[in-house]
Formats: sequence, C-alpha cells, structure tokens
Amino acid sequence: MSAISGLQLGIAQAGIKAAGKDDLLLVSLSPDTRTAACFTQNAFRAAPVDLAAEHVAATQGQPRYLLVNTGNANAGTGELGRSAAIACCDAVATHTNVSVWDVLPFSTGVIGEPLPSDRIIAALGDALGDLSEDNWERAAGAILTTDTRTKLRTVEVELGGQQCRITGIAKGAGMICPDLATMLAFVATDVMIEQPLLESLLASAADASFNRITVDGDTSTNDAVTLSATGSSDVAIQPNSPDCLVFSDALTKLMIELAQDIVRDGEGASKFIEIRVVGGETHEAADTVARAIAHSPLVKTALFASDPNWGRILAAVGRAGLNRLDTDAVTIHINGVLIVEEGARAASYTEVRGQEAMSPTDLVVDVALNRGDEQAVIWTTDLSYDYVKINAEYRT
Repeated sequence: MSAISGLQLGIAQAGIKAAGKDDLLLVSLSPDTRTAACFTQNAFRAAPVDLAAEHVAATQGQPRYLLVNTGNANAGTGELGRSAAIACCDAVATHTNVSVWDVLPFSTGVIGEPLPSDRIIAALGDALGDLSEDNWERAAGAILTTDTRTKLRTVEVELGGQQCRITGIAKGAGMICPDLATMLAFVATDVMIEQPLLESLLASAADASFNRITVDGDTSTNDAVTLSATGSSDVAIQPNSPDCLVFSDALTKLMIELAQDIVRDGEGASKFIEIRVVGGETHEAADTVARAIAHSPLVKTALFASDPNWGRILAAVGRAGLNRLDTDAVTIHINGVLIVEEGARAASYTEVRGQEAMSPTDLVVDVALNRGDEQAVIWTTDLSYDYVKINAEYRT
C-alpha cells in the first residue's frame, strides 16, 4: 500500500502530452498538511517554479493543492507563461473554494512553447472527480515525459510505537544534473512535522539523493521536489530525537531509491554507474572529482562501449582542478579491478581483466585520492546512440 491518509491524487487527460494520455495531476492536501520544497537554481526558472516558490512561502508551507502538467514546461515563455500558470492556479482555487496562493503549479515538457492553460482548466473537473488516496501508481505515470517507466517508492517505519509511511513519485530521464533538485518529485508522509524541521529533512535527504545524480550534466528550468507531511498518523517527531533520526534515514533511503530509479531510466542509458571518490581533503574536493568523471562525454561513451579506456577516467581526475594533486598517489578501480596506480597502468592490469570489469550493466568506479578522509558519490549513466536520437528528435 502506498496511500498516505490526508492526501488524495486525481489524474486527467488534458491533451497536452498526447491524445488519450494521462498528463494532468492534482494533489489535494488536508488543511493541516505541511509542505517543504526545493527548486532549480537555473536562472531561466520556469514560470510555475517561480509561482510555486512564491505560493509555498505565502502559505508558510501550508498549500492545499499541487497541480502538475506534463508535455509543456511553460519555461522561456515570459509574462504570458506566468499569466497562464496563474490562470491554472486560479481555476483550481475557484473549483475548491481556496485562495489562489494555496495552489502550487508544476510543469514539465517542451521549453519555449505557450502553455495551453485552457486545456488544463477544462480537464480540472475530471481530475477533481478522480481524487483518491490510492491513485499513486497512476499519478506516477501521469507525470512522465521521456521516461520509459514509473518511479514510485513507499516505505513503512516504526515511530512512537506506530507504523508510519513515506511514499514518493518522481519523473526524469534527461536534462538531469544536481542543483537542489533534479527533476520533479513529490514525496509525502503521514507523520506530523513542523515546518523548520520539514525543510531541514528535505534539504538533507535531497543532498544525499537527487543532488547525487546526473545523466547529461544539464540542469532543468523546471526542477522541483516537495515533501508533504499530513500528520494523519498523530505521530510527531522533534529535532534530534531518536524518532527523527529513524525518519530521516528512511526518507533519505526512499529518495536515494527514487534518484537511482531516474538514473536507471536515463535517456538511452544501458548502464548504471556509481562513482565513488575517497581520500579527499574536503568533501567538496572529492565531489568535484566525482562530477568531473560523471560529466565527461568521453568517459560515458567508453562505458557505453564497455571499452576499458581507463585513460579517459585518469584525464577527468586530472582536470578536476585539485591543487597540487599527487598523481602517483591516485588509484582507480573499475568493478574491483585495479586499473591505475603510481601514475600509470597498474602492474597487475590486463586488457582481458579490464574488458570483463566493464561488461556488466552495473559499474562501480572507485577513485582513491589518498590526500584526506573525505568522500563523495555520484550515480550516472553511459552515453549511447539512443541518447542522441531521443534528444535530436525530442520535438519532432
């Protein structure tokens, strides 16, 4: 069961994504629900992102509805895009007798096209009539764009002697790169959590999950992630309490699973790659190296071909910009096979072993800098012919 008491989801077909396809999601939140949100840092933020940020602040984290459309990002649309997003929020408010500020809009799809707000408004009645606590699976499908499968996760956790639940859905397959959020994701729990703690828990979990993935190095104009706490279980958690730590661990685990689901469904991806960098002087240094590897088209194409062209990984580490890097101290492993040591190919390495290490669909690239105790991890994909085809034909 994925249902969260106090939260209902309604799905409709507005004819934006494609005829006969679910492309509109309305999430109804009970009056006592608290919601925290993180948004993209892309300077060309979409109109719905700006509005959602304004509305969640204006309601002090207590909006009543989330409205999500797919097939159109309403980004790069200027003042007309903002007006269209406001019109959609106003229509929800009129239908439900709440303030326009109580509605958070979210959009995903093609950038630069006017939002057909009239279609969304016309389909709202269907979405309202479909509201149900059990609609998570269909909702997970309604928010997809180039994704090939849904991303839905739920977990139960014991708090205060009671079973509580966390459920989340996400979408994303391309234009995925860490920057506060990395796609659209909506997570909810029946636990009672005050706003400052809710915001802290979301930021921490997002940093350990959605900020750890990249498909293509492109941060979207529309990225957003929300965490809503309905409080329907009557279990309240306090900062730094044992229950808070248990909840935080469960939330982070669920969001990591959603984040990894996105990577595994990356556009054209044939491999799931975990890049682990240890031995950094600072976390930032280790993180910088991990991202340099994950964002390298040369590394990613070699991984796609299962080609043990380890020089590309070595070069990415070297160009990451670390001061006074002792290249002789760096070691690199792929799936446990030592590739590089003492600034050169490892003495034990053979091309056969390298080929075997690169062949599985799940790969782990381990880099040891040996200059400190800090570490970082990034999850990414290879770069295939299909990625180019999908994005070359995205609007056709």
